[in-house]
Amino acid sequence: MPIVAQSTETTDWVSRFADEVIEESERRAPGKPVVVASGLSPSGPIHLGNLREVMTPHLVADEIRRRGHQVRHLISWDDYDRYRKVPKGIAGVDEAAWAEHIGKPLTSVPAPKGSAYPNWAEHFKAAMTESLAELGVEFDGISQTEQYTSGVYRDQILHAMRHRGDIDAVLDQYRTKKAPAKQQQKPLDEAELEAAEGSGAAGEDDGGGGSAGYFPYKPYCGNCEKDLTTVTSYDDDTTELTYSCTVCGFSETVRLNEFNRGKLVWKVDWPMRWAYEGVIFEPSGVDHSSPGSSFQVGGQIVGIFGGKQPIGPMYAFVGISGMAKMSSSRGGVPTPGDALKIMEPQLLRWLYARRRPNQSFKIAFDQEIQRLYDEWDKLDAKVADGTALPADVAAHARAVGTAAGELPRTPRPLPYRTLASVADITAGHEDQALRILSDLDPANPLGSLDEARPRYDKAEAWINTHVPADQRTIVREEPDAELLKSLDEASQQSVRLLLDGLAEHWSLDGLTHLVYGVPKVQAGFPADATPKELPAEIKTAQRTFFALLYHLLVGRDTGPRLPTLLLAVGQDRVRRLLGE
Repeated sequence: MPIVAQSTETTDWVSRFADEVIEESERRAPGKPVVVASGLSPSGPIHLGNLREVMTPHLVADEIRRRGHQVRHLISWDDYDRYRKVPKGIAGVDEAAWAEHIGKPLTSVPAPKGSAYPNWAEHFKAAMTESLAELGVEFDGISQTEQYTSGVYRDQILHAMRHRGDIDAVLDQYRTKKAPAKQQQKPLDEAELEAAEGSGAAGEDDGGGGSAGYFPYKPYCGNCEKDLTTVTSYDDDTTELTYSCTVCGFSETVRLNEFNRGKLVWKVDWPMRWAYEGVIFEPSGVDHSSPGSSFQVGGQIVGIFGGKQPIGPMYAFVGISGMAKMSSSRGGVPTPGDALKIMEPQLLRWLYARRRPNQSFKIAFDQEIQRLYDEWDKLDAKVADGTALPADVAAHARAVGTAAGELPRTPRPLPYRTLASVADITAGHEDQALRILSDLDPANPLGSLDEARPRYDKAEAWINTHVPADQRTIVREEPDAELLKSLDEASQQSVRLLLDGLAEHWSLDGLTHLVYGVPKVQAGFPADATPKELPAEIKTAQRTFFALLYHLLVGRDTGPRLPTLLLAVGQDRVRRLLGE
């Protein structure tokens, strides 16, 4: 079923794009499957910014499928691009050794040492493919290495060479224009950077120039395999092409109508593919959308191939909480696989679905992930009880499943921050974790940890990999006798009130009521008095009380939420550490 609402104000962005794409597809290619496209360069780890290149058309394609239309989501793996530079921080890669491969196709570069894959491109494609499967993304993958080396694009290459003057005229409009300074503030996509040595607009290679004229095709050298070659002559009738390599000096003459070791330059390659595949919808990053860049120039060149430019939005930057901008040519950037280790696919899908493509957003690897999960769980509850807004209902539906059905989900989705606290305190002891989690709701205890999985495993992975050691929770082995002796009468009374209520309130909700209620009772108010009924001083008294309990239990001013911490420590041990 389509996920639509009745007005522009409440219709989500995905539905609006689906409307436009279906209409455009019926105009251009009636009766044929709708074609949407993404492009990814496996030049290194494919990061969470690149994921927007996939999720935007995926969400639109999925809505089109829900409406009963046939649709193909193409992902072009730009694995025949040149190896530009050695990413930093890649395990199993020696920078000096791998630098020797710069200029070769990505599929001709060795995979990192220890990899199970045959080459560099396949190594990084595999991780992304696995993540897309977990995210429920259905796609048709196209290897550009296979397309070029098998001769699939031969007619298109010959056509481009015959019309090189027309292509050159389009590109010449932009060669003297400089890229706006503002563009440099944005991360460039690998495909855009693929031939940065060129002199085209925005520093992109448009295929040259030179004394022999313009040629939109660049061979890979038959000796060293690198693309630092110069075409010195070409005959349209015989298709004889002569090139020389500036690296090793190798030169040869080949017939382009039977030669498959080279590719069209990027600004010609992209629009050629639009025409060849009949792409209706493809988003582009901010770097592709500025004047003189690939998307803008491609809109003029695509007509030379008898096609039309796809419709599609410019998508904005995706950031990471506490981290700098992402570039896949640098090491250490988080990938979809990294995110899926600490969050369920539904949450990651929701982050991309709820924001329009031109809105930037951040993905949290720090403490913010707990707030995001709280927000997601609140939305889940609102959708369940029918109080969510229509656009929020649509984003939720796109997050939890696709046209093929719902994604696997955690049977008992307990609060993420609670699970993280339990994983932190129990340090891998599953029986202890099960005991604590069962105490959260004694009337409906967990039968096994599997009921809380995979969310529990994600929270545990976050604790173990993204929380600094000095912020981990270590419960005291012995009571702090000195602190207990120094307590004044009011502090002693607050501890006694807590201890007296432990047995009766031993559940998550009960302990929450108890720890917040003790300072109220001490001040002469009922334990269930609301904030509006209380003076401002009560909040100060609560903070003081909480800090005292943290010191007595974990030796710090702060820690996990106190109700969770008390459950984790266990009633007997709490009594001992609080001096009973």
